[in-house]
Amino acid sequence: MLRTRGIAALMPISTDDGRPRRGRERPLIAVTTSEMRDPPEHLTKDQADPPRRELALGLRYLEAIESTGGVPVVAPPMGLVAAEALLDAVDGLCLSGGPDIHPSAYGQEPDPELGPTERELDAFELALVRAADARGLPVLAVCRGMQLVNVARGGTLIQHLPDVVGDEVEHRQRERAENLTHEVRVAEHSLLTDVLGWRHGAVNSFHHQAVDELGFGLVATAWAPDGTVEAFEAPDRAFLVGVQWHAECLIGWPEHVRLFQAFIAACRDGGETLRPRAVEAVSG
Repeated sequence: MLRTRGIAALMPISTDDGRPRRGRERPLIAVTTSEMRDPPEHLTKDQADPPRRELALGLRYLEAIESTGGVPVVAPPMGLVAAEALLDAVDGLCLSGGPDIHPSAYGQEPDPELGPTERELDAFELALVRAADARGLPVLAVCRGMQLVNVARGGTLIQHLPDVVGDEVEHRQRERAENLTHEVRVAEHSLLTDVLGWRHGAVNSFHHQAVDELGFGLVATAWAPDGTVEAFEAPDRAFLVGVQWHAECLIGWPEHVRLFQAFIAACRDGGETLRPRAVEAVSG
């Protein structure tokens, strides 16, 4: 039997003219699937489904959203009309990690160290980000997702970090994802400091690319010891935060779960409790 209260909690509250507005008890969060994979071995065995390319998304994103009060909705590649309809129905967007973004998206030639790319996925997700940004939807961008927001706003990327910052900081850690492996410094007057409750802490790290030139309206708000930009936000939005670390794997840490909690809170009330603010940029 359907539980009426549970279904009602997912329904949008309507304004007098019938248009939905924010206020769901458990907000709906679209989560991108940025990675393509070839069929795993078990699909090539007898009685298996026919082999085909598949989308991949780590369950940690979905678990982090659900455990902090949201309802995750997986967002596969789709046409623009369908994507617009999806954004009309959800309360926020979480951009997951994944492969490198093809440098043609920001007007550069590929570096020899460029990893795997998915140009069709890049095009879809860039369009999705720009549409969500135009709506003012709360956005939490993780790793590749942070890089995607930067490119969507006209920024560029460092294609291979070791060529620029050397090996002082291990940005592709060998330890488990739950382990904190390098320090970050967070800007004093930033939404991120308000959310996390600290200015100096440690994060995990699984990337070889990073923000180079910041996109329009973005302000760097965290740095690694080697100067790599580890987070940014958009002061013209109630909640548009990008973090280079894999925050979805750190919700077991009290000082890190706050990021997802704040994101879900912003999605629940449309960002009313987190107003756009001026950010004091400090030197990286």
